[in-house]
Amino acid sequence: MAIKNYTSEVTVNKSVQHIEDRLVKVGAFNILKEYSEGELSGICFIIKTNNKEVPFKLPSKVKNVENYLASKVKKRRSGTLNKIKNQAARTAWKLLSDWVDIQVSLIELDQAEPLEVFLPYAYDYQKKQTFFDRIKSGNFQLLEHKDK
Repeated sequence: MAIKNYTSEVTVNKSVQHIEDRLVKVGAFNILKEYSEGELSGICFIIKTNNKEVPFKLPSKVKNVENYLASKVKKRRSGTLNKIKNQAARTAWKLLSDWVDIQVSLIELDQAEPLEVFLPYAYDYQKKQTFFDRIKSGNFQLLEHKDK
């Protein structure tokens, strides 16, 4: 299996703390954790850009990772599904931690701005959707070039 971090032993808590620490370095504040059905599902935060506070939500789709890992198991034994669930959480959060690390490095090296790298995750709390979700739900029409 060539999936990054699929055997990670880094705990979810350690990955989440690392994400929070890195986000703070680029001006994030009001960082909070979001839970769905009792499981940590995302990190929300605000970054001030052009004198405007922009909220973001970084999801961690643990169930998708769990489904992928489970599909690769050839022979299930007692406890296999529980081990897969735990591994999926570690893998998903470590991947997000690595991604945030790279984005913050780009920002720190003045290769990108916070809004530039986090824009797909700009979050509308009223509609409960990210900017990417909004574009996707509109069948990507916002990305179409329209000639006059």
